[in-house]
Amino acid sequence: MDTGIRVHRPGELTAADRAAWTALQSKAHLHGSPELANPFLSPEFTLAMSRVRRGVRVAVVREGGEPAAFFPFQRSVTGVGRAVGLGVSDAQGVVHRPGFTFDARELLRACGLAVWEFDHLVAGQGPFASGATGTFESPVMDVDQGWETYLGRLRERSPKFARTTLAKQRRLMRDTAGARYVHDERDPAALRTLMGWKSAQYRRTGRSDRFASAWITALVERLFHTRSDPFAGILSVLYADGRPVAAHFGLRTERVLACWFPAYDPDYARYSPGLVLHLRMAEAAAADGIAQLDLGRGRKEYKDSLKTRDLYVSEGWVTRRHPVAVGHRARRAPVRALRNAVVSRPELFEPADRLLKRVGRIRSRP
Repeated sequence: MDTGIRVHRPGELTAADRAAWTALQSKAHLHGSPELANPFLSPEFTLAMSRVRRGVRVAVVREGGEPAAFFPFQRSVTGVGRAVGLGVSDAQGVVHRPGFTFDARELLRACGLAVWEFDHLVAGQGPFASGATGTFESPVMDVDQGWETYLGRLRERSPKFARTTLAKQRRLMRDTAGARYVHDERDPAALRTLMGWKSAQYRRTGRSDRFASAWITALVERLFHTRSDPFAGILSVLYADGRPVAAHFGLRTERVLACWFPAYDPDYARYSPGLVLHLRMAEAAAADGIAQLDLGRGRKEYKDSLKTRDLYVSEGWVTRRHPVAVGHRARRAPVRALRNAVVSRPELFEPADRLLKRVGRIRSRP
């Protein structure tokens, strides 16, 4: 198998290879693998990651001289492999042509990896799925049949949520000056506002501030300026009283808008501007021909209300017989097991969440 595999830095891929990668994504829904169209599996995301993190590589598998599959990954000098953007990426795996099969351990050997760790492995990755240690819901909003159809389903499935959210939207329009929605805002100042809100939210809730990591900030800014026909970073903003009151930054391909960083101004919390924003995003996405908004892994009340169904992603690792793989798994497994036990059990999660928020309030005091 390895005779057909070459490993490249993302910037070394030819224009033809990048076009082939994009074509596999754009046709994935026609071949029964719509999960491969996720923006986090795109060449643009991998290239942006290579600009802010070391060790990003792409294995290109060829059959008959033509690209059959693309496997993006990050590699350490010791041979520890991670999914590209592990911890911030919401979709991971091999982008491949219909009917493509591979041996996971042979692929790792060809890439010089002792282990490959993932936390958002998409469906249909059978050779990697055998290494999954857990599978989790990833809610989506289907808008492929249009906004009115989605809204009708929302009213049937979550009537109280739909009624109150739409009422708050009307109240926001009535109570504020110049309320408006911009689906694809190009003002970098609005992006900085969003990142400031998100940092404050992380601190307020006792979570680790992702935007305190310079590489995550650089990644988001780079993706904000990345635009092509099949891919773009999309900043959506809800304005009122002449300023942003809610915003979201995500990534889109031709058919999928991946929801990533939403936040809002707490001064407008009574209007639930974040929920209003998601409904406006769904309406605009449907008009743009987007089929699906992927809300990302994890159960939250607002996701349960907005979703039409769940996809599933997995976490775990695939290993070769190698001491580096043994050591990596021994170090990482207890941390993951503890986190998942807390998140999945209300009797553990609720007191832990309260404690984090209490710590957050202390940290946020002037």
